[in-house]
This record gives sequence, structure tokens and C-alpha cells, in this order.
Amino acid sequence: MAKFELLKELVSPNDSKIVLLVMDGLGGLPREVNGPTELEHAYTPHLDRLAEEGNLGLSQPAGTGVTPGSGPGHLGLFGYDPLEYVIGRGVLESVGIGFELGPKDVAARGNFCTVDENNVIIDRRAGRIPTSKCVELVEKLRPITLPGVEVFVEPVQDYRFCLVLRGEGLDGHIADTDPQKKAPPLSAVAHTPAAEHTADLFNQWIAKAREILKHESPANALTLRGFASYPNMPRFPEAFGLKSACVAVYPMYKGVARLVGMDVISFEGGKPEDEFKAVADNWDKYDFFFVHIKYTDSRGEDGDFEAKAKVIEGVDAALPQLMALKPDVLLVTGDHSTPWALKSHSWHPVPTLLWAPGTTRRDECRVFGETEALRGALGRFPATDLMMFALAHSKRLGKFGA
Repeated sequence: MAKFELLKELVSPNDSKIVLLVMDGLGGLPREVNGPTELEHAYTPHLDRLAEEGNLGLSQPAGTGVTPGSGPGHLGLFGYDPLEYVIGRGVLESVGIGFELGPKDVAARGNFCTVDENNVIIDRRAGRIPTSKCVELVEKLRPITLPGVEVFVEPVQDYRFCLVLRGEGLDGHIADTDPQKKAPPLSAVAHTPAAEHTADLFNQWIAKAREILKHESPANALTLRGFASYPNMPRFPEAFGLKSACVAVYPMYKGVARLVGMDVISFEGGKPEDEFKAVADNWDKYDFFFVHIKYTDSRGEDGDFEAKAKVIEGVDAALPQLMALKPDVLLVTGDHSTPWALKSHSWHPVPTLLWAPGTTRRDECRVFGETEALRGALGRFPATDLMMFALAHSKRLGKFGA
């Protein structure tokens, strides 16, 4: 884990360039016993070459056996202990779309969903409605008011939106209303007595929203997740001595980057080549680029082995575009595993590639995959150590002690 007080003594800036390429939910599982995972099944000649030239290992996003959400998973990659810096998804979604959160706010991430005649959720994502439909539905919800607080509802992307309550004495220690299975949406329940009034306000809003949505199709209901207030944490650029930028398509990942102090680069398109072009267009402005690929995770959640492998192949095919920039350090990993077989995030450690010419020792790995990573030089390590690898191999850490 990054020790921020120690980093103040050790960080030694230079002109090196670091790229952190995160394929969301990269880790997977085989379709048959002793078969390849999604990553191992994919045709990845460029990643395999980098694996042969660099080092592999397995990163543990959170504690052993702990399945992390996307927010904690990314904070770990950025060097922040996700068990110490607990950030709700509502904050990440809100910050990701540029909403200015304040100290009196509690934010939640919302999902439009589909329920049947018995109020049982049959599709947690309402058929992945387009963003245009999300905007239309949010406009219908904006008139809802609550006593004693301001209410903000904002579209995010596809079926996602964010809901923010602003007022005195609000507390975000509230349980999610998404049961994560075929069951009726839950009520917002306070984890602490101090949050009971806030939970009641959210439940009032939910009841009014359900009345508005009940005749819609397919988005005739909603759930709320990740209730939270704005956190206080060290800023990434100052802590690591890196002028830092984020290249991502989905707002939540822009949110976690913006939350720690990275600049968010705007660009057109959503393919890996579009993201790599955005890096190239801004190469001279930054020392560190966080590049996020979403659809490895999405296809894993769909339970589609082949589609997830195809996403990985698409990243690999575009990789020469990124490597032409000649980064000094390239890290390729995921924020967690999303195996096709589980259709969800999982606790499995994530294959990780470190490519840093001139500063890595040889290991026996020749292809990029989970099985090879088991015997890689990086070993099995907490994801919070990844930024220390990046700084050390970019020669940005000075000597400790005399």
C-alpha cells in the first residue's frame, strides 16, 4: 500500500511516462476443467510479447476472498487502501458527471430496472435502456420534492442515474435497495440511528418515483446503491508526484479519477483505439495516464465467454497505437475479476502485467494469462502496491535512509 507520509520523502519527479491500462473485470474462469480463461482464450499477440519482455503477477484487489465493487477496486489500483478510504458509488457517479458535491450532500447511484406484476425485479438494468431514454425518465422525476432538503436527479449513462439530497444533518450510512437477485426492491434502511431520517427521505422519494414510473416500459421501477457523502483523502497528483490524466468512457470511472485529483480528458468515440488516440493527443501534457476499458466487465456480467474474449482481442489489436508512444512503464491489469461463469464481480486475483524496459528481471512467463501469472516475478501482491511498482520502475522513488 502507498504510505503517503513516506512518499513525501521518496518521490523524485523525472520525465518518465507511466500508463495504467485497466481492463475492467479482466480476471476470469475457464469453461471446462483445466481449460483457458477468457483472457487465455483470446488471441493477444501484443500482450503476449509484452508479457515475455516484462513481468507478470496476480493482484489482490481487496482482502483474500473479498469481492470488491468498482470503486474500491480502482482506489486500490491508485494506491489507496479501499478498506480505509470507503467511497460510495453514489459519490463516484455524481463526481463522474461533473456534479459539484458539497459537505451537506448524500449521493446515491440509481438503476432503472424492470419489475413484474408482483413487484419482483426481472431485469436489474431495464434491458440496458439507451441514455436518451434515461434522460427522458430523469426529466419526469425532477419535479419530486421532499421536506427540508434540496433534491437533484441527474442522468448518467444507459440505465444509470444519480440522486443527491442536500440539507442539514444528512447521513449516508444506508443499505442499498438493490437485492441483486429476482426479488422486490428493498427499502432504504439506515445502518446507524443518525441515518434514519435520511433513509426515510430517500424512501419518500422512491415511493413518489415508483408512482411516476409504474406505467413505463421496460423501466418501470428503480433501485438505489452506494449511498455516501464526499470523502477526505490525499490527492493523487501531489501524493505520487505525477501530473495525471484519466481516459475513460463511463462516468463512474471518470468520477473515481476526478475524486483523487486526476484531470479527465474529453474525447470522441468509445473504442480502445479512440481512447489510445486521446492518450496520444495529450501525451506531452501528463506524466501518468489511467486508461479504462469497460466492456470486459460488461460481457463478463452478461455471462458471455466469447464476447469477453473478443473485447480483450480488440484491446490487443489497438495496443501498437499505445506502444508507439514509448511509455517508460506500462501496467495492464483489472480492478477485479468478472468471470463469465459467475456473471458478477468475484474475489479471484487479477492477472497483472508490468512492462518497463531496463528495470525488470526475467521471469519464465511467455503469454499473458492467469495460469502464467501464477509463476511470474511479481508474485501475488495487494493491488495497493501497484503504484509503488510504477514509481519504482519509472525511477521516481529515491533511496530510503542513509
